[in-house]
Amino acid sequence: MQAAAQAAPATIPEIGQAYGGGFVSGFYIQDGKRYVSITAGAEYELVGEWGEYGIKIDGADSLTDSRANTEAMAAAGSELAKQVLALEIGGFADWAIPARDVQELQYRNFKPTTDENYCWNRDGENHNSLAPGELYSEEAPGQTQFDAFKSGGPEAFQARWYWSSTQRSAYGAFLMYFGDGLQGSNVKGLELRVRPVRSELIQ
Repeated sequence: MQAAAQAAPATIPEIGQAYGGGFVSGFYIQDGKRYVSITAGAEYELVGEWGEYGIKIDGADSLTDSRANTEAMAAAGSELAKQVLALEIGGFADWAIPARDVQELQYRNFKPTTDENYCWNRDGENHNSLAPGELYSEEAPGQTQFDAFKSGGPEAFQARWYWSSTQRSAYGAFLMYFGDGLQGSNVKGLELRVRPVRSELIQ
């Protein structure tokens, strides 16, 4: 098994490239360091409740640290988080539920549909991504250029709600609709999908 926060790869991989047990879905900054985000294949999607409604979990509030959020969720009893932490894919065992800004990269680069984006509130704003994410317009981001991730493709996200691992309050957590990019929060007891991620340090 490989450890989390690998040494910097000799060559920085490209978005959409098969790499590190999944597919490169973007780049982001955390604590002044650059990371590559890697999204697991569609066969590893899971469905479940985020956690217990009305319970605030310490350590599950990061916008970028997917692993720390997920570990905090699991320690508080989240079965969904425990399932993700138990995954071993391609020899890697450091998978997590994506934090809010890491999840945004999944949609930005792997949007499955040709639907207009739902431009509401701060959808798409991502100060931690490389390059920084701007507010979505109806047209941007467009459908992904990667055929495997287009609707009907073997790796495509479904046009459904997906949990992030970022808690909003004792009652809700951030989530995203992969049909049109709506970002929001909802009650933790809902059973929604998760597409796991892992990260590697590149600087």
